[in-house]
Order: sequence, then C-alpha cells, then structure tokens
Amino acid sequence: MIRINLLGQAKAKGKRTAVSTAAVMEVGEAGSPKLKIAIVLAVAAAINFAYWYQLDKQKKAIASQMAVAEQKNRELADVKARYLERQRQAENYKRRVDVIDQLRAGQSGPVQLLNMIGDTVNGTEAVWLNTMKDQGSSVDIQGMALSTDAVANLMANLQKTGYFRNIEIKETYQDETFKDMQAFQFVLTCEKAKS
Repeated sequence: MIRINLLGQAKAKGKRTAVSTAAVMEVGEAGSPKLKIAIVLAVAAAINFAYWYQLDKQKKAIASQMAVAEQKNRELADVKARYLERQRQAENYKRRVDVIDQLRAGQSGPVQLLNMIGDTVNGTEAVWLNTMKDQGSSVDIQGMALSTDAVANLMANLQKTGYFRNIEIKETYQDETFKDMQAFQFVLTCEKAKS
C-alpha cells in the first residue's frame, strides 16, 4: 500500500503520532479491483451518455423530418383530390360528348341506309321495293321484280355496296295477279356488316 503525506511534515522515526497517522491518506494499489470497476463504470456511463445524446439528436431530426413529410403529404393529398375531381369531370364531359356523337350518328344512320338502298335499287333494272324494315343487325326488304335475274342482280348490287355482309332470299314467287306480264314477289334478308 502507498501512503502519501499531505501535511508536508517529516515523519518521526520510531513513534507514530496521531496527527501523522490521520494525515496520511490511503490511495490503494494501482491495480485494485475497486478502482478498475470504477473506471469501467465511468467510461461506460460516458459512452452511454454519448450514445443517448446521439440517439436523442437523431430522434429530434427524424421528428422534424416527419413533420415536414406530413405537411408535404397533406399538400399532395389536396393536389391529388383536385386532380381526381378534374379527371372525373373530364370523363363526364367525354362521356357526354360520346353520347351526343352517337346520337348524331344514329340520326344519320337510317338516312344513309335509305340513300344507299335507294341508289342500289335505282341502279338495278326491273326492281321495285314495297317495304324495308331495319331490324337492327339486319334489314328485311320486300319488293317486286320482272324476272328472277333482276332479283339476283339486286342481291349482287347490294353485296357490292359493302354495307351488307350476307344477303339471303327468304322467299320468291311469281305473282299471279299480273296477267299481261311476269312479276315476281321477293323477300330478302340482308345482314349488316359491322363497322
């Protein structure tokens, strides 16, 4: 054990005095376990404090970044809501325009059909129409011709228009009411081509 004299007086040899014994302080050995544990605890406490300080600093930085991110998220949510509303309005507008265009096309569809059939019948000799019924996907045509060749020519001319995909004769017969000439009644079914 090491003894240190803090009073600065020389120690009398042989006798021990009460003052000199009290003034001497024991420090302990340099390698004592108590000192080592105290040093380890002090170093661990310093490291722990430094680590806690660093984590606290990171926590505050993350909290401020979260606040900024949440603010930006709220702003972007508002922008997204406005965008979705405008997109919905644009889709509604487009749907309305499509309905109007479809109605306009529906208005001109029967006119185009009548013009096309009228021009085809006028271009075919010896054929007259009595009725025409638009059934949606097909057209039924009933008429009269002076010969079976005229009915065949009408069918060929209707096929050439490209408006019909399939043209069939439902029935044809010679009309006996006309005594002075031949007359054939016919019924055609024309299937519309998809456009």
